[in-house]
Amino acid sequence: MFTVFIVDDDDRVTSALSRLMRLKGYDARSYTSPQEFLAHHDSTVPGCAVLDVAMPGLDGLELQSALTGERSQRPIIFLTGKGDIPTSVRAMKAGAIDFLTKPVDNQDLLGAIARAQEQDIRSRQAQAELAAIQARIATLTPRERDVLAHVLTGQLNKQIAYDLGTVEKTVKFHRSSMMKKLGVRTVADLVRLAAKAGIP
Repeated sequence: MFTVFIVDDDDRVTSALSRLMRLKGYDARSYTSPQEFLAHHDSTVPGCAVLDVAMPGLDGLELQSALTGERSQRPIIFLTGKGDIPTSVRAMKAGAIDFLTKPVDNQDLLGAIARAQEQDIRSRQAQAELAAIQARIATLTPRERDVLAHVLTGQLNKQIAYDLGTVEKTVKFHRSSMMKKLGVRTVADLVRLAAKAGIP
């Protein structure tokens, strides 16, 4: 189930939004302070955060920065009591889904949450794909990693053998084993996989 995390120091706002979320089939969890939210936050739970901008202690933008610092890809929707263009620009540049003014229109909020859900799904699929690639790379032997690095520079087997101080037949063996473990058939596929894994 998709969870909407609501962070606002106004109990009336959190209660009203929680009711709306549950009515629309979402799980809703509300917090009256950013500190309380961060203390209980679990980035593995699919969902988005609806944050008030102006809160005591830690404001919405600072909470957004804290989540980014945790490497959380949690989609964020901001609510503000007054339209503040510079603040909204900062929030959107930092990756916010939307910046809505209170009293928020329910349809605008639900539309933003739908977009947040789509982003969350894409992000989690990308994370799962990256984890699978990294798991395959972890199965490579040190020599297969050496061969991988040389193949990615465009070297031929003969050149790789010379650089590694071995024979071409041995390079072919390690190259074949490496490609098989990584589940690729062509160098083009290998380059794409390496790019996804962040290997230069």
